[in-house]
Amino acid sequence: MTSLQHPQLSGLGRNPAAPQDVQVRLAAHRAGRHGLVARHGLLADAVVEALLASGDHDTAVRLHGERVSETMRRRIAEHPDPAIRDAYTNFVRNMVECGVTLGIDDLEEAYGRPRTALAGAPSPMLRAAVAGTWHDRPLDIQVGLLADPDERVRAAATERSQPGVPPAWRDRCLADPAMRVNVSHYIPLTSDQFVHLMRSGDEEVHQAVAGNPHLSAEMAARLLEIDNPLVRLTVANSRHVDAETRDRLHTRVAAERAAGNIEAEMLDWNTAKPDWLRDAPLSERMTYLDCPHAAFRHVLASCRDLPEEAWRRLDDDPDLAVRRAAARRPDAPAEVLEQLVRAHGDVFHIRARLVDHPNFPRHRLRTFADEPSPYVRYVALQDRELPAKVLDQLALEAEPFLRRGVARHPNTPETLRKRLLSDEDPEVVDDAAANSLLPLATMYRILAAAGL
Repeated sequence: MTSLQHPQLSGLGRNPAAPQDVQVRLAAHRAGRHGLVARHGLLADAVVEALLASGDHDTAVRLHGERVSETMRRRIAEHPDPAIRDAYTNFVRNMVECGVTLGIDDLEEAYGRPRTALAGAPSPMLRAAVAGTWHDRPLDIQVGLLADPDERVRAAATERSQPGVPPAWRDRCLADPAMRVNVSHYIPLTSDQFVHLMRSGDEEVHQAVAGNPHLSAEMAARLLEIDNPLVRLTVANSRHVDAETRDRLHTRVAAERAAGNIEAEMLDWNTAKPDWLRDAPLSERMTYLDCPHAAFRHVLASCRDLPEEAWRRLDDDPDLAVRRAAARRPDAPAEVLEQLVRAHGDVFHIRARLVDHPNFPRHRLRTFADEPSPYVRYVALQDRELPAKVLDQLALEAEPFLRRGVARHPNTPETLRKRLLSDEDPEVVDDAAANSLLPLATMYRILAAAGL
């Protein structure tokens, strides 16, 4: 985490090239501790000792698991200060009581018991936490959670379609208000069960049923009677709706949006996508190539067995998300990838970046530095051998995210890194101090300036 007051120290704490003596000295300063606990991998015992000596409870919370050695885990467990000794355990337990989702490994470490035992713990909040995070639990554990006396546990046990609900338990789950909405999303429904859910008059239940992938054509037709924009648009994405009905439903929802219906405005985030299309025969999928609704073309673009003509059309699709999905196919042409990134930049918060595609012409990356959009210029920084002249040009940009990219770059010259260490934006400074090329002499100067 970047320290707004002392970003050089927090960045230096993250620097993978910082030697142990630098890390030990950083542990005496709060900003340095912020950086140290953000480092990846095992912390040296001497560094952990220095962090413990600071008496910082917030830092002690992060000293657990694979971050520290077995020796240091014993040292923490025997620490005389309970605020340090129990920091991580208390943090996890507080999160559990607040209903915050944590990993099952975190729960096992904090409570000191295996997950099989935690699933039957006295605390209903702990049992609910286990149900919400142990996704591959065996069937006998799942049945026990479905029968739990606390509704919060039963609800958590049915939030996901896996490990699922055994057929013998489906009627019971559908009759339970704590589980009804959850299971209506994914269990195969009989005709009687569907009719009962429709008669409930519960809007959430209707919305959940509309997104159930196992609905029959008759069920989808019955859902058309429900006066709810989310139900309408979800049914419009169903395999059981013809093109004319689909267009009519979309037109009505568009009119509701234009009229200021807030629920209709939020549909893009809440509506079930037509994922069933991926498993349809190729001949059927191809009929959606001209579908006016982008959700269908987006699913089509995620397939990998389309003919060349289909790819040409998807590469020219009016919807950017569709074009990006199509460009992720293994044999996407280099010119398609370059043109798309040059026009719109890349999406760097997801793993499947277009610049990392094997066919992307990486030798052209540095030419992106001259593009008018700053988001496209940022792409040039993916060239790990970007010339110093180009890096200096990008370091003068008004947008901090571009200067941060320069500060992190492995080819940034020392003179430029020194300048970025005094940047007006603390995150730029933090990234410059975290650059593994930072000279040792500069590290010591930063420590000395902070009195460390």
